[in-house]
Amino acid sequence: MKRLVLIYNPLSGDAYFKYKLDELVERFQKKGCAIIPLKLMTRADTAVFVRFAQELMADGIIVSGGDGTIHSVVNAMLNLEVDIPLGIIPSGTSNDFATYLNISNDLRQCADIIASGSTTLVDVGKVNEDRYFINVASAGLLTSVAHSADTMLKNTMGKVAYYLKGIEELPNFRPLKMRINADGTVIEDEILLFLIANSGTIGSFRSLAPNAKINDGKLDLLVASNCRLPELMRLFISLLTGTHINHKSVSYIQAKNITIECKDELLSDLDGELGPSLPLSIEAVSNKLRIFSKN
Repeated sequence: MKRLVLIYNPLSGDAYFKYKLDELVERFQKKGCAIIPLKLMTRADTAVFVRFAQELMADGIIVSGGDGTIHSVVNAMLNLEVDIPLGIIPSGTSNDFATYLNISNDLRQCADIIASGSTTLVDVGKVNEDRYFINVASAGLLTSVAHSADTMLKNTMGKVAYYLKGIEELPNFRPLKMRINADGTVIEDEILLFLIANSGTIGSFRSLAPNAKINDGKLDLLVASNCRLPELMRLFISLLTGTHINHKSVSYIQAKNITIECKDELLSDLDGELGPSLPLSIEAVSNKLRIFSKN
């Protein structure tokens, strides 16, 4: 039988995944796969579980959770140099990377994809030599929403909680002076927000980075520069409706190497998790990770 290590976050999303474990084990056993479930209880568990999968010579690591849980597992795998295919069972409030790959939270579909053994190589973003992101790196307006929105509200209202919190932030947000260099193209301006996307799905929207692909060796940079409050409200709406690319305050560039500097103290966000403070040096690393995927 194939040996698959399942790393699951019991608190992701509606926290209901743990009640599906028996069904999941049965589905995989019928497909000739033995599941070893490991429950995340502390941040330190992730690296321990990934190392265990390596020592077990597992045929795959499965992660169940949202984008933040996937982010933690991917960082552990890459920093420990563990080259094992990764399977995804989306069960978080935010499942943008799985959405981009057309992986739903249906257990039958997830089991079929992983048990088939079919994989695809995907790029990752590398940040300051020791951090990685699988979906998006960002800073500025809205990027703190994932950390400041109430957990109970997120579990009850899902993505709506993020947007309500984001609208609440708009009138009080202060743009920051930044210098951004994307493969030689330089932007020096007062910046409201930047996103560096690997996939094309961010915040459940498929059109924020319309040209993004996870295997093109590039990252998609979206920069929103400062504008007056009435225009800012229109810009916010255009970001949500996918009409932002032609907005006069928006720059959209594809690049392999991106550096971002800011005189003010500013924390970044990587896949919904707190990232390092600016400055950032980011590069696209091609074909770095194997993901179980549809044929």
